[in-house]
Formats: sequence, C-alpha cells, structure tokens
Amino acid sequence: MPMGKNPCKSVKSPGTARFLRRFAGCIAAVVFYCGTHASPLYAISSPGKEYFDIVKSIDLLGEVYREISQGYVDKVNVSELMYAGIDGMLHTLDQYTVFLDEDASKDFGEQTSGQYPGVGISIAGLEENVFVTSIVDGYPASKAGIRVGDRIDSINNTKLKGLTLEKVRELIRGPVGSSLEVRIERKGAPLFIAKLVREEIRLNSVTYFGLIDGIGYIEMKSFGSHSAEDLREAYEGLKREAAEKHSILKGLVLDLRHNPGGLLTVAVDVTSLFVKKGSEVVSIKGRTPDTYKSYATANPPIDTVLPLAVLINSETASAAEIVSGAIQDLDRGVLIGERSFGKGLVQSILRISYDHILKMTTSKYYTPSGRLIQKESEPGSESRKVLTRTAGENASKVFYTKGKRKVYGGGGITPDIEMNETASSPYLSELRKKGMIFLFSSDIRSANAVMPSQPFDRKSLMTSFNDFLRTRKFVYKTEPEQRLTDLRESIERVQKGKDKAELKSLDGVQQEIGHLREMELARESDKITDALEVEILRHYNEHDARRVELGHDPVFTKAVEILSDRKKYSSLLHL
Repeated sequence: MPMGKNPCKSVKSPGTARFLRRFAGCIAAVVFYCGTHASPLYAISSPGKEYFDIVKSIDLLGEVYREISQGYVDKVNVSELMYAGIDGMLHTLDQYTVFLDEDASKDFGEQTSGQYPGVGISIAGLEENVFVTSIVDGYPASKAGIRVGDRIDSINNTKLKGLTLEKVRELIRGPVGSSLEVRIERKGAPLFIAKLVREEIRLNSVTYFGLIDGIGYIEMKSFGSHSAEDLREAYEGLKREAAEKHSILKGLVLDLRHNPGGLLTVAVDVTSLFVKKGSEVVSIKGRTPDTYKSYATANPPIDTVLPLAVLINSETASAAEIVSGAIQDLDRGVLIGERSFGKGLVQSILRISYDHILKMTTSKYYTPSGRLIQKESEPGSESRKVLTRTAGENASKVFYTKGKRKVYGGGGITPDIEMNETASSPYLSELRKKGMIFLFSSDIRSANAVMPSQPFDRKSLMTSFNDFLRTRKFVYKTEPEQRLTDLRESIERVQKGKDKAELKSLDGVQQEIGHLREMELARESDKITDALEVEILRHYNEHDARRVELGHDPVFTKAVEILSDRKKYSSLLHL
C-alpha cells in the first residue's frame, strides 16, 4: 500500500473482491439454510444458537481476512493467506481432513485412479543427481531401453543436477501425446537421447505375484479403481503357473504390508473375491443414526475355500484394513504380522469452487464384528478445543468373529499371529539413505550385460562393496562415536588447546568404541549382503529380485508354514 493513504480506504484487489462476494454468498446460503429447517445434515441440540454461531464465525473470518489483506504492514499474498487460514482451521480436526488446491486436486485424481500421464519411470535423487529407480514394463521408458540405475542428465535440454525431485517430475509429466527428450548417462556407455511420447500410465495394484513351493503369493501396494481386476488376474496367473508345473495351488498369501489403502468400494470388491456373495465387509457410521450404511459383497467370488493368509504391518491402513478385518471376522483366512495402522475414517470428497477439493471426514469404519478400525489419538493440547469426543470408545473391547473367535478393538487390526518386522540397523539404514547399495549395484549392472550367476559369492561380494565404500569415501559413525566426537569438540572449545591431558584420556574410550563399531558391522554383514543381492538382481529383473527377497522374509516364511499345515491352519480358525 502506498504511503500517505488512509488504510481504511484502500482499493480492494480483484482477489479480495472475489472472496468478499463469495463470503457474502456463504452468509446468504447459511441464512437460507437456517430458515428452511429442511433435513439438516447433522442434528443440533440448539438450532437457533448454532446457526447464529455459524453466521457470526463467517462474519469474523471475513473481517479478519479483509483487515489483514488491506492493512498489514507488508504486502500479503491474499490467496496464500486464505489457504493458510483454511489449513489452520482444518488442523484442529483430524489429519485426513484436508483442503486441496488446483494442483493438489489433480494429483489426488491420479492417486485414486491409479493412472497418470507420464513415461513409466520412478526416480530418486542421490548426490544432486537424478537416477531411475524403477521401470513400468510396456510403457515409453521401457520401450526406449531406459533401465534401473541410469542417470538422467537432462530433460528437453534442462539440466537436472541440483534440481528438486518435484521440479524433475514436473518436467517429466505433461499432456498425453506430447513428447520429450531425455538425455541418459550410463556408466561405461556414451550419453544417449531417448525420444519419448507421454502416455496414460496405469499402475497395477499388484506389484508382484508368484508360486513358491505350491503356495501362491500376491503383493498389493495400493487400492485403486482397478485393484480387484488386478488381483483377479494375478490369481488366475497363479492357477496357470501351477497347472504348467503339474501342481496344485495349496494356499494363497495376500501381502498388504505397507499398503496405505484407498477407496472403500474397492476394498469391498477385493474382499468379494474370497468370501460368499452377500457377506458384510464393512459398515460406516457418522454423527447421526441416519448416516449408518453397511457394505456387502455383490459379486460372485473366485475362491472361498483355498487356505488364505493375509500379511499386515503397522503401515497397513484404510482400505487394506477393511479387507484384513473382514477376512478375519468372517474366518476366511489367517492374519500374520503386526497390528495395523488404525486409519478408519471415511473422507467425503467435496468439489468446491475454482477446481478445489475439500476432503472431509464424515464417518468411521467398523468391521463385520463391530470393531472400530480407527485408532483414536490422545486429545491434543491446543488452546481451543474444537472437537467434543466420546471417551474410551472401543478401547480393548472383546468382539467375536463369525466362528466365535475372540478379536479385540482399540483401533487397528490385530493379527492372529503377531510377528514384529526386523528393523534395519542404523548402519544399513545409512547405506540406503546415502545410496551406497543402489550405486554399487548400478556399477555391477554396467559392468555385466548379463545377470551374474547365482548364488553369489557372498564373501567376494562384501569385499567388493567395502572397496567401493572406501572409493566413495563413505564414513559411518555409530551413535557412541558421534557423542565422543561432540565431547572432544566441547572440551577443545573450553580448553582452547591449553591442556591436552583431558583429550588424551579419551583415546582409550575411542579405541574401545572403535572395537564395538567393528563388531556391529561384522554382525550386519549377512543383512548387508542380502540387501546387495536383492538390489543387484533388481537392476536386471525386479520380479527375480522380489522372489529372492521373500526368501529372507520371516513373516512370509511363517505364512508358508501355516498354509502348508492344514491341521494348524484349521486350528487357528477354529474350523
């Protein structure tokens, strides 16, 4: 605002004027709504006061927005100011009630449909460079010969070094049918340019399926609009593979670990593949009795008797929990792994003005036995208490499956056999974070056109990897080493080089910590070698890599053991 002008008479910006017109419309709508008394969305104990509070609140919000946008000491981005206000308001609710602007709305559509315009690659940033980490078969990047481990030097002559991954993804994506030139660098080969035409990429919810010792395995990483179809095709593929091997399918493992879920209706369709038609899968309840709705299977199943194990962990959420809970409550299969995440809130998608979306929680999920899937969080310490909660809903309450087995509430789905996943050690995590395992595997791929013979010489592989780490000047400090370094630096700052006796006394401690470090790295040798084998194979064939990885997976091994023993399987389900 120019100096010397009365702030009360500032000219409204076009954005402000648009907001005020919409704000006035909101008040008019509320006044109309208050006067009609026609089927209110939610029951209100004191309608007159509630309606007055709504009008008053909108009035206050508009007034504060107007005063800040016109009179604040620094120039304000009025759109971002409004978004910040909306975000602040929603922050007092649950984490899943969110406001999406135009760009976020487009991304949301891609996530729920499982489709997006692109070339069929996944990327990661390492050492300010961009590398290809995954290829979707049958799409432009795959057809052009791009492979895992390639470094993308530029896109349409824009150098990628130092760019954020978000910016790189913007360069890759574009309208279907449009073209782009990708300059690829591959170790041991000259730079080459791949000319690609963007296509509609459909991601398969089933990332891997295969037959292992007569037991079928299907891994699902998402719930999109085609998930039930993808799962059906994978199941039929397993049946064909078994027939080709003159074998029979003895059982099925459905892996829903690390599956964040998706659409409720898709969860019902997925469950319908394994339970009798007409079986209840999930029910939802909102604030009032009339919001209750039950969802049952409407399609004929593909198999209702094949022994089934579902793998879940702490990152199994939403639609994946609906499927897991229904399979357990209907005694259709055994659940193995960790207690699931506990995301049992239903979001309604409200499309509002200017291509924006309000994703608002309107109900909660309940399994067929009546368990609440949502894991209730502790009330926050916000100064303003917006939500009124019912205390202790469902906490550790006993419920019963169709076959009268006991299952428990308290949020999330508790498996029949609990097995905690082994967490990566700090050293292995640091190797992955810095990209050492990926870059080493890329070097192996560049040096060997044909996949190395298996099994790997594990001792030789580890020796080569340690040489690679020295070449890359990779440094790893254990937590005690870092603390000792901090202590040394603190003493040096205080002493300022006057008395080195105190520092000298730390030498013995450092030697002992170094010895413990070497012992830690030796203990991790097998796990690191396992990770190297899988990553090297993944640079050649992702399916081969996943099969080998399953051999190191104790939860999958347990599932195979249970499914291979009909007596034990039946005992767990009280059949």
